[in-house]
Amino acid sequence: MRLHLFKLLPHAMLSSLTLFLAHPSFVLAKDITVAVAANFTEPAKEIALAFEAKTGTHVVMSFGPSGGFLSQIEQSAPYEVFLSADAERPSKLEADGFSVAGKRFTYALGTLVLWSRSPGFVDPKGDVLAKGQFSHLAIADPASAPYGIAALETLKSLGLYDKISAKIVKGTSIAQTYTFVDTGAAELGFIALSQIYRSHIGSFWYVPRSDYSPIVQQAVLLKTGASDLDAKAYFDFLQSPQAIRIIKSYGYEVR
Repeated sequence: MRLHLFKLLPHAMLSSLTLFLAHPSFVLAKDITVAVAANFTEPAKEIALAFEAKTGTHVVMSFGPSGGFLSQIEQSAPYEVFLSADAERPSKLEADGFSVAGKRFTYALGTLVLWSRSPGFVDPKGDVLAKGQFSHLAIADPASAPYGIAALETLKSLGLYDKISAKIVKGTSIAQTYTFVDTGAAELGFIALSQIYRSHIGSFWYVPRSDYSPIVQQAVLLKTGASDLDAKAYFDFLQSPQAIRIIKSYGYEVR
């Protein structure tokens, strides 16, 4: 009777059924949900593809400002892993019991750059800021984005904040900040080095690290993923040599 049933199945369906029976882990594979700081969008996508190729588990990612994700997680958003653009928010989540204690780690150290899509507009020393010959300077909103805090610190360190503040336009995340500059809505802006590291489009200035606090980007395994073997495997994979190579390939430093 069973053989007769298999004969009636279309070839494609029979092949799929055979695959499921031969690989039960494939049947059980599921999605995991990860909240990712906007500056880490491209490396996160590449890491997820590598993880999926290795395990068969699909990573569903949401990208946005770290501050926004903190609020969502505190209100029971179903993320299992959080990759923040700072250390402050992961530390708070751990202290408040939203993440697994002792799992928090630094996955990347970020670099701030001043960027314009126009070649030659931003000089190698960043003197374009002092000259003030621009209408708009884009930064990420410091209230929710660590790279926005770094941008403000830089302007104040240079003694230019009061002179330039009226020209500042704020993106809700570093991704929107990039878009402001990319579309010409702002002539230049402070963004993450990772956003242009591979393309090197336009002109940019590496902001001296002495002008802003270190951008220490940390990850936490949230309590919602504490008992999920796939989420824990992904969290461990973030610390693997393969993931570290990907992270470094976008201009980040890794401790």
